[in-house]
Amino acid sequence: MFIAAIYLIYITFSVSFTYWVGRNLHTNGRIFLLDSFKQDERMADSVNQLLLVGFYLVNFGIVSLFLAIGSRPTNLVEGIEYLSYKVGIVLVILGGMHYFNMRNIANMRSKAKRRELDEELAGATI
Repeated sequence: MFIAAIYLIYITFSVSFTYWVGRNLHTNGRIFLLDSFKQDERMADSVNQLLLVGFYLVNFGIVSLFLAIGSRPTNLVEGIEYLSYKVGIVLVILGGMHYFNMRNIANMRSKAKRRELDEELAGATI
């Protein structure tokens, strides 16, 4: 029963925190995507939704797979260490995914700004 409680705490925290981070990325990343797609809401929202789905698939998959890795705790101290280690890994992965998503959004925005500048320069020379 002890190990089941530890697993339940790990899954509850990991899924909840992953969901919270994903929602924040989705909500707050929209403005960057709108800028990247020249205020085309349909395109920005579509890309934003796809990024969110990918984020959830990768992170929920890792949380699920990681549950079976490691030795099972047999007492309270080992249980706390187990949770700390597992949750720490999830947090590092979430941070990495956040960085990956923000870097991709920044790259899309930079490309859009370059295209916009090229179009302005091409229009100015005609």
